[in-house]
Amino acid sequence: MGIDFSLVLVIATAVTGVIWAGYVLWEARIGPAAETVDSPEALIRRPAPTIVEYARSFFPVLLIVLVVRSFLYEPFRIPSSSMVPTLLVGDFIFVNKYKYGLRLPVTNLKIIDFGEPQRGDVVVFKLPSDPSTNYIKRLVGLPGDQITYRNKRLSVNGELVPLVQEGPYEGKDPAGANRATEQLGQVRHDVLLMPRQLSLEGTFTVPQGHFFMMGDNRDNSRDSRYPGVGFIPEENLVGKAVRIWMNWSFPGAPAWRRIGTPIT
Repeated sequence: MGIDFSLVLVIATAVTGVIWAGYVLWEARIGPAAETVDSPEALIRRPAPTIVEYARSFFPVLLIVLVVRSFLYEPFRIPSSSMVPTLLVGDFIFVNKYKYGLRLPVTNLKIIDFGEPQRGDVVVFKLPSDPSTNYIKRLVGLPGDQITYRNKRLSVNGELVPLVQEGPYEGKDPAGANRATEQLGQVRHDVLLMPRQLSLEGTFTVPQGHFFMMGDNRDNSRDSRYPGVGFIPEENLVGKAVRIWMNWSFPGAPAWRRIGTPIT
């Protein structure tokens, strides 16, 4: 299990806020501590304890980070190739946290509803089998949809999703892949297909309140087709991936051309 950074951030913000506020209230209750210097009129306030000074410095910064990260945008780094060619290993992305409604940090309880996920969205979600782990895939199935993946073709409710072969993939990884363009709802995007590699096929009916996710690297993606991922409950959605702000696959150099690229 990974570290729940949201929980750590909430605790750090709360602790520094309580320390700072507690000291301010204590000072107000007992009055300003002072010492006489040269004359009775020259008063100097006794410095606050070091822990209070740290709390006073860190609390505003932690609070701003908490609000932005919880309700506006959260940064993520892409660690795997399951979303190639849309997202590459080493991409740093921004995820819109309010697109599908505002949720409280840690509990993920929705408090304000702004909109619904759409077929074709690139979505970050918490893995049902391990909520401390975030996955990113493309939403292909809405509640009630019947999704079929067979012979490297995707069907939604019995209709083949339009697919146009574009030729060999020119990227470094994975080798031997073919690139194709898929029209999923209103979203036109690229996918990778491995001619000599099999992946799990079948027909899946999406339950109400759940979503079906697939990687754009269709034959190299652990997604809703597989046990341990499966259908994604609505409350596990984190947000919609909207833009790449950096690509740096260590120890190589940054890929400057990807900065600012929108995610579609």
